[in-house]
Parts: sequence; C-alpha cells; structure tokens
Amino acid sequence: MKKITALTLAAALACTAAPVLAQSQGDWTVGLGFAGVFPKDNNGVLAGPTPIDVDEGYSLTITAEYFIAENLGVELLAAWPFEHDINTNGTKIGQVKHLPPTLSLQYHFANSSAVTPFVGAGINYTTFVEDKAVGPLAGNSLSVDDSWGLALHAGLDYEISPSGSLRADVRWIDIESDVKLNGVNIGKAKIDPWIFGLAYVHKF
Repeated sequence: MKKITALTLAAALACTAAPVLAQSQGDWTVGLGFAGVFPKDNNGVLAGPTPIDVDEGYSLTITAEYFIAENLGVELLAAWPFEHDINTNGTKIGQVKHLPPTLSLQYHFANSSAVTPFVGAGINYTTFVEDKAVGPLAGNSLSVDDSWGLALHAGLDYEISPSGSLRADVRWIDIESDVKLNGVNIGKAKIDPWIFGLAYVHKF
C-alpha cells in the first residue's frame, strides 16, 4: 500500500510540475548559436552535361520566437551569411554566400523533465549574395537566383536555468534556384540542405 501511495504521489507531483516548464502566451525567446548547412548530393546539371556539387557552409545564427499560445510559438531564423563553394567534377567554378531567413510555427512538448522537444514547419526565403565565378569561369558573371521553399524544424531544449536553455536542432529546407552565367540561364541548383545547429536560448 505504501508503494502504491508513493507512486501515486510521484505521478501527481509530475503532473503538477509539467505546466511549470510550459511556455506561456506572450513569452519571448532569443537564441544565439552556430549552424552548419549541408546540401544534398548531386545538386543539378548546368549547361547540359555539367554536374555541380555545392559544399557545406557554417555560420552564426540568431532566432527570435514569440508564443502566440501556450507552447505554440512563431520563430524567425536569421544568420550571418553562409559561404559555399560550387564545384564540377572536383573543380571549383564558383563561390556564393546566402542568407536564409525562415519563419516557422512551432509546438513545444512541455513536460516534467529538463528536456523539451519541439517541432515546426514554415517558409524559407534564401537570398544569394556575393556570387562569384572562379577557376575556369573566372572573369565571367555568375549569379544564383533567390529561392522560396518549405522549411521543417525539430529539436530539443535542455533547461540549464529558469530562463536559459541549450538547444540542439535540425532543419530541412527546400532550396532550388536558377543559375545564370553572364545573364543567361544555364540550369538549376537543387540544394535542399540539412541544417544542424547548437544554440543558447534565453526566455523573457
């Protein structure tokens, strides 16, 4: 009987504790972190038979999330530009930088532990800056068009204080852009990267 009573009391305390970790309507969080962008393999074909591969890139990130309801937030992702090399058959032919502002609706699964998982989905706008042709294409004008696409997000927050958490997360973004050489469309870059990040998140 004592064991049953103890288990019942523990369960009751757990249920009571769960709402304490919930994010309330009107809360804000800001996250500062570091992320790596890893494009899929085989990123398209340019000018007919020329296959391209886009290398990974790394940069600092910042997120801001506003909770429109308990555990339900709207998050904006921003970052310092990510830099990527564009290669064909092992030869570097271009270099680009991109900014990936992403707006997501996210649900956080509040519970009685220090770990809070979350999932989200939204829309990404990728803008490419400082496009540059190099190697055998040096001296030409290379440009990669901006892209709109679906973005998926999932991760874990580990609470280290009442207002602070460490976050590990992963995103998948649909990025497909036209590539132009001297103003002429020569194909599409299908990047569709996975993005892995680590961050510190502060709640206000």
